[in-house]
Amino acid sequence: MRRRDREITDQAEMEAILSEAQVCRLALLDGSAPYIVPLCFAYADNTLWIHSAREGKKISLIRKNPQCCVEVDLTGGPVPDDRPCGWEFRYRSVICTGTACIVEGYGEKKKGLSLILRHYRAGEYDIAEPELDRVCVVRIDITGMTGKKYGY
Repeated sequence: MRRRDREITDQAEMEAILSEAQVCRLALLDGSAPYIVPLCFAYADNTLWIHSAREGKKISLIRKNPQCCVEVDLTGGPVPDDRPCGWEFRYRSVICTGTACIVEGYGEKKKGLSLILRHYRAGEYDIAEPELDRVCVVRIDITGMTGKKYGY
């Protein structure tokens, strides 16, 4: 990382950002071009969870190449400066690399969806198998995590 003074090295601080963030951005490879999509998510035990329709571009790309990158951030707005190129921006961010796995079993799908609902404080639900059949749950096993911040 070029700006070591902005690096977050504390795992607990990065996990706090993952717990507070409302949106993650999942980056996948579409042939030789990047593809990125914002999603609802949850984080627990060095694993990210997302849900999706059972078919679509994102799921097709994961099946072709499960290697991925996820970014989350919390922003605090600009830090103005008298110089046009002196402006900064308050932020805390985490980037995770990992391997995406489309979850097949009902138990693990239910776990992932429950974690996502909890992340958004939606409460506890008894998710029936027919509901689980209608969605796809993806588990991302994190292989690397970096954090960066400014203004906090």
